[in-house]
Amino acid sequence: MKPAADPGARIALVVILAGVAAALHIAKLPPAVPVLQRELGITLVQAGFLLSLVQLASMALGIVAGLVGDGIGLRRSMLMGLALLTAAGFAGGFAHEVQTLLVLRAVEGLGFLMTTVPAPSLIARSVRPASRTRVLGFWGAFMPLGTALALLAGPDVMALIDWNGWWWLIAAISLAMAAWLARSVPPDPPRAATGDHGWPRRLRRTLGARGPWLVALSFAVYSAQWLSVIGFLPALYAASGWSGTLGAVLTAAVAAINMVGNIAAGRLLSRGVAPRRVLWAAFAAMAVGVFLAFATPTEQAPVLRYGGALLFSCLGGMIPGALFGLAPRLAPDAQTVSPTMGWMLQWSAIGQFVGPPLVAWVASLAGGWQWTWVILGLCSLCGAGLAWALQRQLQRTEAKGGAYSA
Repeated sequence: MKPAADPGARIALVVILAGVAAALHIAKLPPAVPVLQRELGITLVQAGFLLSLVQLASMALGIVAGLVGDGIGLRRSMLMGLALLTAAGFAGGFAHEVQTLLVLRAVEGLGFLMTTVPAPSLIARSVRPASRTRVLGFWGAFMPLGTALALLAGPDVMALIDWNGWWWLIAAISLAMAAWLARSVPPDPPRAATGDHGWPRRLRRTLGARGPWLVALSFAVYSAQWLSVIGFLPALYAASGWSGTLGAVLTAAVAAINMVGNIAAGRLLSRGVAPRRVLWAAFAAMAVGVFLAFATPTEQAPVLRYGGALLFSCLGGMIPGALFGLAPRLAPDAQTVSPTMGWMLQWSAIGQFVGPPLVAWVASLAGGWQWTWVILGLCSLCGAGLAWALQRQLQRTEAKGGAYSA
């Protein structure tokens, strides 16, 4: 992207940074798990639900957010989402019970949804067609960037101002981002100019097509693995004696390297590499990486385990980068791009809701993390099958002329 040469790229940059602010709300919890266990007495399974409950709204309302975002305006939806994140974040800093945190995490899930679902459509609307796939690859990096920042800064911030101050700081960031977005992104066009054909028709068109289902299920099997691994890495490293700054840096590096895959996927797709090949390589790397990171044979090889986590995240990052770029191309028409994005994030949320508690439950039964690779490896196997089906559907969709065929 060259922001100085393309006004649309400047808008995309602000939208991406708004996504990073929303991602900080999701990612603020993993580095706080040891602190919350100590101060509030939460269990490992409760920590798993705190990690996943932020996705509750997305699980139920992802596609609705896409429909509503088009109805009320993409920019307005993002501003409302950032406002919800800000309010829930400030309120969470005053919580003294895990039940209160659980409720507020669900509210944050709604704010995250309203912020992130309209964002890809706003980017696609703003940038030049020739740059769309590549820039959407950059959008795919919003989550790993926010996660890396939270994992890296969280322990040191909490050492200074405790977990309450950590909650308030991130709420202040989302508030500042809302002000920047309001000032920098042009108002939504009048509703009559959007070509809206009515939400019932758009809903039927979206759910009646194979493309939105394939990208949604692919994102689900990816996200179930991603949050399960990243969410529990701080606890895993703490059990291995890698706590404090060292654990934070190691975990942040695993999250940050995911951006390499996101950006690489956008570039590969824009150069004509088959989506199936990109996704197969990514799912295979995740399966190998999670085996190296958690399996018993590598138990006495911490460097190899860490290398497996880096492999898992780096090449696995090609999956969201590819799916964000492909979703507009697989939407039935231009009016179903936002609902397709919402449906994709809805299934991403389902994966994130199911994954961490399932992994925590298996780890509790096994007395360790040694069988984690089996559960997550099955997700990669499913993803490989979905990638094959997705390639075939993409060919059919573009032969008929999809929403964005370039």
